[in-house]
Amino acid sequence: MKITVIRKAHFNAAHRLYRKDWSMEKNDTVFGLCNNPNFHGHNYEVEAHVSGPIDPETGFVIDLKILKEILKKEVHDRFDHKNLNEDCEEFFELNPTAENIAVVIYKLVKNKLDSKFDLKIRLYETNRNFVEVVA
Repeated sequence: MKITVIRKAHFNAAHRLYRKDWSMEKNDTVFGLCNNPNFHGHNYEVEAHVSGPIDPETGFVIDLKILKEILKKEVHDRFDHKNLNEDCEEFFELNPTAENIAVVIYKLVKNKLDSKFDLKIRLYETNRNFVEVVA
């Protein structure tokens, strides 16, 4: 039997959706207002869903203090109050769409977890727009 525990985190960041190899007109057509050369921001919410067996000694799947620290270091400290395009090397060449941000977060968190755990990352860009990564 697997149990899933979930920890929420958040960060505030600016970004611009565009491709350097496209014209401004094509970027405007594809990305619309999100192609603003002066950037725009979001209050991102992240959920990390960690699944695995319950440890018979502790009763935990994972100690949530550990998951809290992983999210603080790998997500909040890395991305909070940053311009994703200009301040975060993960997005120097990768368009910081919600999908790509979620994949980057998934990889960062997954690399810090024991391999016995399954992980799902849900990233809310707005209250109505969110993406999930499950691999």
